[in-house]
Amino acid sequence: MSRNFKQCEEALAEATSYAEWYEAALELDQHEGRDKWREEFESDDYDYRLLASRVRVLKRLRRKRDVDRTIFRLREELHGNLGNMANPALYQHARTGTKKLINEYLDQVSICLQLLCDSDTKTLPPMRKRRFLKRAARSFGRSCLLLSGGASQGLFHLGVIKELETEGIMPRVITGSSAGAIIAGIVASHTDEELEEMLVPSRMEFEWCRMFGITDIIKGSGVLDQSLLDKSIKRNIPEMTFLEAYEHTNRILNITVSPADPNQFPRLLNYLTAPNVLIRRAVLASAAIPGLFPSVQLRAKNFNGKSVAYMPQSRWIDGSVHEDIPKERVNRLHNINHYIVSQTNPHVLPFLNDDMDEKGLLPFIQDIVIKGPMVQVEHFLELVHQHFELPGLSSVIKKAHAMARQTYSGDITIYPERHLMNLGKTFTNFGPLEMEKIFLEGRRATWPKIERIRNTTQISRTFDDCLRSMSERYRYVKR
Repeated sequence: MSRNFKQCEEALAEATSYAEWYEAALELDQHEGRDKWREEFESDDYDYRLLASRVRVLKRLRRKRDVDRTIFRLREELHGNLGNMANPALYQHARTGTKKLINEYLDQVSICLQLLCDSDTKTLPPMRKRRFLKRAARSFGRSCLLLSGGASQGLFHLGVIKELETEGIMPRVITGSSAGAIIAGIVASHTDEELEEMLVPSRMEFEWCRMFGITDIIKGSGVLDQSLLDKSIKRNIPEMTFLEAYEHTNRILNITVSPADPNQFPRLLNYLTAPNVLIRRAVLASAAIPGLFPSVQLRAKNFNGKSVAYMPQSRWIDGSVHEDIPKERVNRLHNINHYIVSQTNPHVLPFLNDDMDEKGLLPFIQDIVIKGPMVQVEHFLELVHQHFELPGLSSVIKKAHAMARQTYSGDITIYPERHLMNLGKTFTNFGPLEMEKIFLEGRRATWPKIERIRNTTQISRTFDDCLRSMSERYRYVKR
């Protein structure tokens, strides 16, 4: 160790890349003896005996090249939280990751899956191999990145995505609401190579906020000029449908929209539920904040490829109103059981707790003080919604209740530091310096979570790689 403890802390705070941050974090772990904790198997936070035995079995089967027993083991025992290895407490001790036994288990599983995928034996023909991989992947589940609303603060998501892309741990399934829908639309409509060119703050243009005059506001046009937002969306998202984007990038885009009509229901738009809907229009609807922007009619491509009205009688508004983080719908459609959330909603941030916070009396009291009033507000709105029909207010109460009862965090939640000054910039156009700052803030907030995300997504990413490889080989053989 060439730097003392204070120098390492300063290097950690001043890091401009994950490599710099990780190097300083590793030295700090060494200063504090946390690297030794990672080397030791023992801990009450997980079943280390179970994982150690699985590592031994997988190594033995791999040495023997016993395909049948390897498949049997993986099919029967593969689980995302085997022995409680995904326990958040296991990531409280060291800055640079968790127990190395967990990493060894994940590596052994990935190696076995890759060997099965690459094997060319009579006992494992392509049909059987593909069937095993698809069924095991379905049983195991996969991760989703969910991007919240947050108006201008939603640009924080770009920094999060930049780091996940750079580290190669970006989930294929991505969901966005409101401001998050804009960012999700950008990501899902561009390939990795195209994104690399786009995710540079100096090249980005997000001028979306301009207030209308009093006359326009009185006419019901909203407070902000939606045409400016529309132009910003068109600059950054190509003219694609959900299905076209999926075929172009192999990413699965989901966008939430809320109904302006009280007799409609919120929707999750994607290549399965709305394949021909235009992403630009879905994004514009999901970002239509009530009171600031008017509701939006969706548009889709018809059989001849012409843009036409989609559900002409319906109008849609901000997706965050009913489902900022649509876990249940995403799970049902895409087999998601692990949620990575990037959260920037100003009204949500005060109520979030980092999953690495210490347990005890003080955190408990803080939770009571911060979250207690929110629970009471939610209960009050629920009672009002159930017992009263207030002319002119029922719709507002319904929306307020929908927002209050949502869950806004995931298994892993990334969010900015709670700067009060950010509240005043929620509805502003960021200049180059502010763009650079919020972009870096998103990157920095992601760094402490990267090793945990890498671990929790490793097996599902291996499944994706294997199935993609199988599909490419199968297409080649057919030709």
